[in-house]
Amino acid sequence: MTDAQRLIRKLTKRSEFLACAKAPYCAKGAIVVQARPREDDDALVRVGFTATKRIGGAVQRNRAKRRMREAARQILPLMATPGTDYVIIARTGVITRDWTRLLDDVKSALLRLATERPAPHVGGPAPSPVGNSRPRS
Repeated sequence: MTDAQRLIRKLTKRSEFLACAKAPYCAKGAIVVQARPREDDDALVRVGFTATKRIGGAVQRNRAKRRMREAARQILPLMATPGTDYVIIARTGVITRDWTRLLDDVKSALLRLATERPAPHVGGPAPSPVGNSRPRS
């Protein structure tokens, strides 16, 4: 395990996932990545994975999460912003997506979120998606 991989932990509490749901997000190909900068001095990167029943039954959801975990294991140590929580959400097609394209989806979403991060959400309407023109419903 490298030093960069030691600085990555899993999100475990529902409240952490809900906090990320209010953060900016970027949808690319077969995944959606939500990124919430934490307000602490810890350089730890935390990541969680979600696959809804829209993906399929338990077997398909577990396969989708395994693929997303492996993609995150390879990409996050290189491209994650320290002190940020990420939630990676499976979209339809994540199971059948070519592996290199799935890795590209994760890379491009992380790059977009890192370069076009809007100001922190302080109230009012929900934050706008980064790089997407449609509002989330």
